Amino acid sequence: MKRLLTNLKNIWKVEELRQRILLTLGLVLAYRIGSFVILPGINYGALESASAGSSDTQKGIENLLSLFSGGGFTNASIMALGIMPYISASIIMQLLGMAVPAVQKLQNEGESGRKVINNYTRILTIIICALQAPSYLKMYVAQKGALPADASSIWWMQTILILVAGSMFAVWLGERITEKGLGNGISLLIAVGILSRLPGAFIAEVGKSFEGGNLIKLLLEVIILMLIILSVILIIQGVRRIPLNTAKSVVGSRSVESQQARNYLPLKVNASGVMPIIFAQAILTIPMTIFLSATDSKGEAGLVQRILSDPYGLWYNVILVVLIVVFTYFYTAIMINPRKIADDLKRSGGFIPGIRPGEDTAHYIDDRVTRITFPGSLFLAAVAIVPSIAKLAGVNDAFAMFFGGTSLLIMVGVVLDTMQQIETYLLNRHMDGLMEGTRVRGRRGPNETSGF
Repeated sequence: MKRLLTNLKNIWKVEELRQRILLTLGLVLAYRIGSFVILPGINYGALESASAGSSDTQKGIENLLSLFSGGGFTNASIMALGIMPYISASIIMQLLGMAVPAVQKLQNEGESGRKVINNYTRILTIIICALQAPSYLKMYVAQKGALPADASSIWWMQTILILVAGSMFAVWLGERITEKGLGNGISLLIAVGILSRLPGAFIAEVGKSFEGGNLIKLLLEVIILMLIILSVILIIQGVRRIPLNTAKSVVGSRSVESQQARNYLPLKVNASGVMPIIFAQAILTIPMTIFLSATDSKGEAGLVQRILSDPYGLWYNVILVVLIVVFTYFYTAIMINPRKIADDLKRSGGFIPGIRPGEDTAHYIDDRVTRITFPGSLFLAAVAIVPSIAKLAGVNDAFAMFFGGTSLLIMVGVVLDTMQQIETYLLNRHMDGLMEGTRVRGRRGPNETSGF
């Protein structure tokens, strides 16, 4: 406890870090307030009554869609669409970067190209929001009987504009947090929205356990949850260290032989982080939003709705697993460029023992990345379907989502990333880090290379 208080004091002493934390908290507060501001004209009482009478399957879909909007989806708030349209737009732009030469050229232009791509991403986000907003109002709010009785064309237009503006405001908040705050803003907003639902979900599970007189089951659930969190941390922090040798070093103006200084090239087991599962959920969210209450000519649920209507169902989880594995390889290919790493090593005089510099090194690194990506993708897929297993074991829907999937990975990833940034600020000012003396470190080891 004494050490914790000392670390908190050190954090407060660093002026830049203190300002970033306060700014981040302020922007997060603005996002949370926005998720409770109801759209004008919406009958919230009718919305709440209809939601209370929804089936378990319907509630499961609503809870899943609400994860990315901090509850704004079920509240019919001005931020009901959340930041998922922006994530969907980012996916589309990254796919275009692999298929369209013009977008590839922008990606290779550095900072200027990145700004242009960001502008295109925002425009595409507005288009996606404009398509999703009417579907949300017709197939969710209207089905709940919460639309105003005299909803005119003007009301529809202004409400759609409000939903688009609310989603773009959430994106703006995320970008400001990334630029001037602490952590990745988009991921942080999603994590805050998820964490806001944890107390209520846990209290509901405790009440259910007390009613059934099964406190041992509740204790086992908490223990299993802690073990799952531990395994997620280990995989996120796990690296495959490839040994490097530096045959020569420069002393003054001369190049002399060194004593075979050895470093390591760390390749993360989960280099793509939480993005594959976010991408997979984003892809599934679009048809879920559009076909939430769609029926065919006979009044029966359509094929898409039957497949995606149950987030705990077999086909939903099969599709989710396939998408996660695909996006893990896709995002890892974007994050890690073996040829660039090989070129950087060659220029710095480093090499992998037994491997020729240049093309052979690139092939070797690519092979190792491919090998460790496969188990990493399977782990992400396994974590994604754990909530379905928890639901089958009798855990309530809201609490089951925290046993894995997007909820757990985002929370753990965001917490680790934020702690690592705080750790960096403290270490740069020669203070003890938050994770000093732990095995989960936010900084590189003394014999790991950086900059690749």
